[in-house]
Amino acid sequence: MKATNVTGDPGSARRSKRTQILEDRPVNLDGFVEEWPEVGMVAMDSPFDPSPSVRVENGTIVEMDGRDRTDFDFLDQFIADHAIDAGVAEQAMALDAAEIAYLLVDPRVSRADVLAVSRGLTPAKLLEVVKTMNVVEMMMALQKMRARRTPANQAHSTSARDNPVQVAADAAEAALRGFRELETTLGVVRYAPLVAIALQVGAQTGRPGVLTQCALEEATELELGMRGITAYAETISVYGTEQVFCDGDDTPWSKAFLASAYASRGIKMRFTSGTGSEVQMGNAEGRSMLYLEVRCILVAKGAGVQGLQNGSISCIGVPGAVPAGIRAVLAENLVAATVDLECASGNDQSFSHSDMRRTARLLPQLLPGTDFICSGYSGVPNYDNMFAGSNLDPEDFDDWNTIQRDLQVDGALRHVPEAEVLSARNRAARALQGVFAHLGLAPITDREIEAVTYAHGSRELPLRDVLEDLKAAQSVMDRGLTGLDIVKGLDAGGFPDVAEALLGVLRQRVSGDLLHTSAILTPELTTLSAVNDPNDYAGPGTGHRPSGARWEEMKRLRHVVSARDPEQAGAPSPGTGRTLSLKEKGPARPGRRSGEVVIGVSPAFGGFFSRTIVDVPHADVLRELLAGVEEQGVHARVIRVLGSSDLAVIAHTAARLSGSGVGVGVMSRGTTMIHQRDLLRLSNLELFPQAPLMDLETFRRIGRNAARYAKGESPEPVPSRNDHMARPRWQAKAALLHIKETEFVRPGAGPVELEVLIRMRHTG
Repeated sequence: MKATNVTGDPGSARRSKRTQILEDRPVNLDGFVEEWPEVGMVAMDSPFDPSPSVRVENGTIVEMDGRDRTDFDFLDQFIADHAIDAGVAEQAMALDAAEIAYLLVDPRVSRADVLAVSRGLTPAKLLEVVKTMNVVEMMMALQKMRARRTPANQAHSTSARDNPVQVAADAAEAALRGFRELETTLGVVRYAPLVAIALQVGAQTGRPGVLTQCALEEATELELGMRGITAYAETISVYGTEQVFCDGDDTPWSKAFLASAYASRGIKMRFTSGTGSEVQMGNAEGRSMLYLEVRCILVAKGAGVQGLQNGSISCIGVPGAVPAGIRAVLAENLVAATVDLECASGNDQSFSHSDMRRTARLLPQLLPGTDFICSGYSGVPNYDNMFAGSNLDPEDFDDWNTIQRDLQVDGALRHVPEAEVLSARNRAARALQGVFAHLGLAPITDREIEAVTYAHGSRELPLRDVLEDLKAAQSVMDRGLTGLDIVKGLDAGGFPDVAEALLGVLRQRVSGDLLHTSAILTPELTTLSAVNDPNDYAGPGTGHRPSGARWEEMKRLRHVVSARDPEQAGAPSPGTGRTLSLKEKGPARPGRRSGEVVIGVSPAFGGFFSRTIVDVPHADVLRELLAGVEEQGVHARVIRVLGSSDLAVIAHTAARLSGSGVGVGVMSRGTTMIHQRDLLRLSNLELFPQAPLMDLETFRRIGRNAARYAKGESPEPVPSRNDHMARPRWQAKAALLHIKETEFVRPGAGPVELEVLIRMRHTG
């Protein structure tokens, strides 16, 4: 028998409308692939991952995860000799994985107690532990295991045109918004010295103590750091298989040597790794992405660096494409914290077309907090982000701040009024102008400063002379300029406070305090780290919680309104074309004309309030209601209901006083109802509950229909507009406006007749 579809058409491939709509959803632009364990295309549960084991002889690990020492690759050897405490390994490994997971989750078990166990665990055992945990349990553990009590955040500040003026301005804004580290990179590597200087100048202008780095090939990056032009480094990559390490001409020992070179000059540094890098590079050895990442984490531990930038980073599209990939990303962050490394937890590269997925990627780090929730929140529009974009950019600032406020979690950012942002951007550009002039570098024009003050990105900026900039960049290197030269340029240019801030960062380098795990600088230029700000989470009521001045700061958003403030809650709108005067004439009496409609207004309508919730002037609202009634040949009069701010009461009162028995009630915010005398109060003829959707044409049609009801007709109801997103935007403000409206209620007072006078506003 031949198959037919529901329409009876044989062989039809007709699709439902809902499926078509789903196909158009942004999430379906993302890439998804099936698991393929044989090549490592599996997040955290490969049948080829080794089973945990350890054997120690004479203080040396001679077997690890099913492999004898004679068969160790160089990663095994480095991890066994430098990352695992052989003295506690056999005891720690004897614990069941679920028992260790309980230690992680239980707030009554201290972080120090967990670290005493974790230092004896092998890569396979750490993997086994996190595999027993769901996402919520990992988040609970991460809340306890991060090194520093106070979360922080890092931003990217780059330019598609490598424009140093833009980098300085964006760095100042990012610092002002709360980022404690700023990172840049280049399209044209030779621009690096100018952009690195710009980043440092902008950061200290925005807020003192912000640390900066310039991501380059390792030799140049180290030189800029040693000269004091940058303050930290993190783009020193490590990998989870020997072949991938060799492809990069590196070994764990060479990376450890490089780390010591940074430390010798007081430069803070992290390694970088990320779930999925090995499979992306074609040498995953059939192991799961997370197992290989745990090896990277222990290499970082063994090398003695302060921390690790992990969270898949530039490989996020790979774990994001397979089942449980984002769970694996959270797991790698947790493992890094569990072995006592500072964790810059990713959220830094473009991840998904779906806003829901982007948020789902973010929340497991934002909610528990990490040392750096983002290791690269884009402080520039993503088209300017030379790290291939970010999971978040400036268009998400308000969303981020709102989530912080909604959940009372500290994401380390804050809202800043526009005037402060513009001032910081302008001042940073002028400070850089002064430094460039002092150092004899390519000039920065006043036109550029004006443009960058107000620009969103490089597309709104004038072009610079690329050849002159490149000559200037080379001269920075040839002349051996240092951070002290930048300090002198800032002071000579009239920015002594910025000079002092930068000098303070350089002093911290000399002190060595930035080498402590999870070190950041406060705006007062003191070091905050796991040493003097250790994470003390021990269950409910403990640990870092937004409170005091920080919580008050987090409450302030750009569009928070207050019913206490007439200017925000309904003061006269200066742009209206008409003025409204409502004069009380005395008590409202029942009408004697069968052809009339009574319009009842709320206690504060046309008085304290002069416009609806969406700024439609009350003068125009009343004019359209009256016009709609009168064009049907029906008389209209207006009353004010003083005894209640309830719309049903106002509309029913108007109907009872109307000669026709039909009335209209209208609230200050715009909510409107047509009522009839013989209906129950909570019934009505027509209701218009979504005040934000009420425009002048709707009010006129309401008046017209009310008049037709008064004449005994049965008009077609005015179409009710509906917007499911009106409530999220307007409901809270509507509540505030209603609270204020209710303050004008006079309990027990009867309705009053109003004389209505509407005039055109005359402007000079």
